[in-house]
Amino acid sequence: MAGTISQEVKEIIDKSPFLSEMLIRDIVSFSNLANEIKPRVEERLGKSVNAPAVVMALRRYADELKKEMLEKPKIRMHYELSMKTNIFDVNLQRNDESMRILNRLYENVQLEKGDFLNVSLGTFEMSISISDKYTNILKDLIKEETVLNEFTDLVAINIAFSDNFVETPGLVYMAVRKLAFENINVIEIVSTMNVLTFVVERTQSMKAYEVLQTFLEDTTA
Repeated sequence: MAGTISQEVKEIIDKSPFLSEMLIRDIVSFSNLANEIKPRVEERLGKSVNAPAVVMALRRYADELKKEMLEKPKIRMHYELSMKTNIFDVNLQRNDESMRILNRLYENVQLEKGDFLNVSLGTFEMSISISDKYTNILKDLIKEETVLNEFTDLVAINIAFSDNFVETPGLVYMAVRKLAFENINVIEIVSTMNVLTFVVERTQSMKAYEVLQTFLEDTTA
C-alpha cells in the first residue's frame, strides 16, 4: 500500500546521508530539492503530487532531524587526536609470498621509535601503509608482485579512544560521513579496539583533522 508524501520523502532522504546533512545544516534550497525528488515521490506513490506539498514535507522532516540532533545524548568517551606524516601506501595482489613480505617488513620497521606500519589483509588483496623512509625497502620486497595502486605523501590521522569505541554504534559511519561531505578522500581506514585511523592525502590532511576535531567535539562528552 502506498504511503503518504511525508513518508516517501523521509525514505528518500534517509537513503542519502548527504541530503540529511544538508537539511540539518540549512544549506539546501527546499524548492530545488523538492523539484529534484518530486518524480521519485510520484513514482513511489503512483500518482502526481504538488511541488509545494513536497516542500512542506521536506521542511517538516528537516525540523525533525534538527530536533533529533539536539536531543541526541553525547557519547561519554575521551579521545586523543594526532597525526603521522610522510606515509607511503601500496595495494597489491595477495599470494603465498605475502607473509614473507610482512615478516621482512617487521624486521626493518622500528615501531618502538614511532614508525608507522599498518597492514590490511583481504581475501585477494593486501594493503600496506608505512613510513615513507621505508619506501625503497618495501618496493624492493614487492618488485615481483602485482601492484594495483600506490600513493605517496600521505598522512595518518589517529583517534585514540580511552574506551572501546567499537561498541558505540554508528561512530565510524558518522565520522566517514563528515569526511565525505567535506569531499575528503580517504585512502585507508584502519581500526583496532581503541584506535581509529584515517589515511588521507597530505593536501587534505589539515582539513580532515579539523573536520574530525569538530565532529568529536560535537559528538563526545
